[in-house]
Amino acid sequence: MSAQTDFKTIVRPKSPNTYLLAPEGLSAAAVPDETSPEFNAAPDALFDAVNALVAEHGWSVISTDKTAHKLDAIAKTKLLKFKDDIAIAVLPVEGAPEKSKIAVYSRSRVGYSDLGANRKRVQQLVGTLKQRTGTTA
Repeated sequence: MSAQTDFKTIVRPKSPNTYLLAPEGLSAAAVPDETSPEFNAAPDALFDAVNALVAEHGWSVISTDKTAHKLDAIAKTKLLKFKDDIAIAVLPVEGAPEKSKIAVYSRSRVGYSDLGANRKRVQQLVGTLKQRTGTTA
């Protein structure tokens, strides 16, 4: 996996073993599976919460850039220990310094189908972030 995934240039494979959550229009070439909610947290605070969750899940951080609010990590599936790559970027909301959005791209390295593992991972991460930031939407 290359360091610091660039969400603006992501090209998704034809296989259904990826999941992308992102604000509309972030990527010119990739349509997100789900649009990012707006979090009631400034980018620095949300990035700190993301890092805490990554640590709680035991994911291996490959690269991180606190200034750009980006990180890339590897998660292992529970049963077969397959490695899945996860890229996360926290993005500011224009005109609202105390709010932010998130982009998350989770993808399997092997296999054609992931049986929904990447979707579940992303939705679980975002759900926990919503609870911790008080975001309801």
